[in-house]
Amino acid sequence: MEIVSFEPLAKAIAIHSINGYQKYISPAKGFSCPYCRLHGGDSCSNYVKRMLNQQNLAQAVKSSRQRFRDCATASKALADSECRFFIIPCCLPL
Repeated sequence: MEIVSFEPLAKAIAIHSINGYQKYISPAKGFSCPYCRLHGGDSCSNYVKRMLNQQNLAQAVKSSRQRFRDCATASKALADSECRFFIIPCCLPL
């Protein structure tokens, strides 16, 4: 009896889903990955795709979960450090 692994299919679906996110959703949300903005390098979506290509599925999920935690930490650091200005549009009467 042959054992069939669904891991290649699961990884392919995940990568195609990330590609769709990068093409359609990410540009529409109007901001970039906090981890990438703070540290440079791969965005989280590119990082996850790379892990899916380099590791088995369980390892890639574990690495991705850690990256998302690191991204949340970067987001908090950016929120604490970035200046916020109140900008009055030029078309409003003063």
